[in-house]
Amino acid sequence: MSSPLPDSANPFAPRPTPARRLEGAVSWIFRIATYFVLACGLSIFATIFWKGSATVFRAEFPFVNTAFFTQAPETLYVFEWQGEKREMGDKEFRVFREAEAAKAAAEGRPAPVIRADSYAHSAGGIFPNVVGTVLLVVGSMTIALTLGVCAAIYLSEYARDTAAVRLIRLAILNLAGVPSIVFGLFGFGMFVIFFDWNVSLLAGWFTLAFMVLPVIITASEESLKAVPKGFREGSLALGATKWQTIRKNVLPYALPGILTSSILGIARVAGETAPIMFTAAFVISDRLPWQVEKFSDMFFQGVMALPYHIYVVSSKIPQNEYTERMQYGTAFVFLFTVGLIALTSILLRNKLRGRYKW
Repeated sequence: MSSPLPDSANPFAPRPTPARRLEGAVSWIFRIATYFVLACGLSIFATIFWKGSATVFRAEFPFVNTAFFTQAPETLYVFEWQGEKREMGDKEFRVFREAEAAKAAAEGRPAPVIRADSYAHSAGGIFPNVVGTVLLVVGSMTIALTLGVCAAIYLSEYARDTAAVRLIRLAILNLAGVPSIVFGLFGFGMFVIFFDWNVSLLAGWFTLAFMVLPVIITASEESLKAVPKGFREGSLALGATKWQTIRKNVLPYALPGILTSSILGIARVAGETAPIMFTAAFVISDRLPWQVEKFSDMFFQGVMALPYHIYVVSSKIPQNEYTERMQYGTAFVFLFTVGLIALTSILLRNKLRGRYKW
């Protein structure tokens, strides 16, 4: 077999012109920029996982800091006692101080004075924050998917292509770019003040749902339009009604695309701080949402949430080595929680995608 001709002997080989050199330089700029962005993202995630894992995991059995997942945030007290440096949460410190005072009274000597440095939100755990985040995500996405899919079905299957419908679609696209702080102020004015729901789980649900509603409506409508028209025509030809056709022959095949939009919505809902700080989030709460006299009162109680907790610990209290542990530990659990919810949606989407094919 003869060897291929060199480029100089190949008349069809591209010649190095200034335009081709410029194109190659531009492609390398794009490549370097992409790798730079990826490197920045990886460095951020690596820092969170490296420092957060030191808070979440332990070297001894059961290898997980169970107190971090089962307790509420507390104030940390650091003090010297009998030549030893001790760190205790608020509840443990009060018990220790009372025990030492009782011991001194039994021995007939004055109660010892324990001078301790206190650090807010640097002890305990984040169990109420995890619970509040899961409740906010599940509730808001349920509302958003219900309203969004219904609106998408109307726009795709029932609405005619009129000027009013085109204006509605344009308004939905514009709402997708509105900053989250605007939705937070809207939710505060509408649900907290006008509807008199106060700072509550219900107000947070509807505020977050309205925030992701434009994305879900747009993605769901595109998924419905992607279903071939033959599915509709065949069903209608067999005598099915329009709603039966949509419910049996269109919506099931559009569900994978709809769930894709829900994954995007979950990532945004779970990470937002501005909307919930006006409508749903508490800095600290002494009870869990379901610890109420009546079940209906649960929806009118505020909750603690991971993104708001990260905001408070990172910007509203003095920074030190103790708050850093709580910051990175909370961020680590937050990423894991959001990833777990999104993974559930992805698995459900893939299962539906494998079942409904055309």
